[in-house]
Amino acid sequence: MDSADFSQGETLNEMLDQSEIDNLLGGAFSGIPERRETGMERIIRAGFVAYERMPMLEIVLDRLVRLLTTGLRNFTNDNVEITMEYTRSMCFGDYVNSVPSSSLFAVFKAAQWENFGLIVIDSALAYSIIDILMGGQRGRSHSGIEGRPHTAIERALIEKLVTLTLKELSVAFGPVCEVDLIFERLEVSSRFAAIARASNAVVTSKMHIDMEDRNGNLDLVIPYATLEPVRDLLSQQFMGERFGRDSVWENHLIAEIMETDAEVLAVLEEQTISLAQLLDMKPGMQILFPQRLAGALPVTLQCNQTPLFEGHLGQTSGKAAVKIDGRLVPDDSPHTHSPSEPTPYD
Repeated sequence: MDSADFSQGETLNEMLDQSEIDNLLGGAFSGIPERRETGMERIIRAGFVAYERMPMLEIVLDRLVRLLTTGLRNFTNDNVEITMEYTRSMCFGDYVNSVPSSSLFAVFKAAQWENFGLIVIDSALAYSIIDILMGGQRGRSHSGIEGRPHTAIERALIEKLVTLTLKELSVAFGPVCEVDLIFERLEVSSRFAAIARASNAVVTSKMHIDMEDRNGNLDLVIPYATLEPVRDLLSQQFMGERFGRDSVWENHLIAEIMETDAEVLAVLEEQTISLAQLLDMKPGMQILFPQRLAGALPVTLQCNQTPLFEGHLGQTSGKAAVKIDGRLVPDDSPHTHSPSEPTPYD
């Protein structure tokens, strides 16, 4: 047997069968069925956060893509195309764990909402912007060295990109609400860019930016706590939608209520008696009221035990009538209906 045959036989002897591979890997690839998780375990292990949809926020982000595309074209004097890859809800801790360590974290503050947000720029986009603004050669990928700290000039250029993004985001929020987004600081570590607890829910939007031969990703991270002051506005299906109040139906309902028949009672006198006296009453018995002086009898008009007006009893056209002298309920209704002249109630 020559040396070639010996090496081939030695290689064949070193090959392992499936049972030996299963023993080495602890039976991970064996035919043992995996244990099925219960519904509660799947809920606990879920990596997403289910929150109500915000249709207006999606429109704002679409507007941001268009505005930022134009802004970056003017900023870089290059052809820029931005694609919104996804917008999803997740825990802040899960997002931070999925971000590459070489990314840059720009913390900004929403002045009117008194809370913070985050813009995350990956290293590819950061070095692409630096190459373009510093006059780098086309047709080559970014020449940055992973892991090295950015220089002061590079950080200043990246801050300009962040400031431009925040400006366009403020304009995108303009039709919904007014908000001033202020750049706070630029961090190289996610530990110093913690704007929320790890278990808090955030909205993350990933935008892919193509600049001819260069590209990169920009992430916008906004906690739900930041959006809480304008949550009702962002939950609208369309611009100007009113929740819980429709002026058309409100006026129609008021008009229908005004046409509703209401029973009004004219109370001449009231007297309080005990329950024992009430039970002892029999047909023919009389209830005595205090004797009044000669003149018009005072009357109280009430509806459903609620006093409305006070007046005095009289007669008109051969019928008993009440002339209203005063109002007992305050006129605090926002809808005023002023009748012409007070008419007697039959």
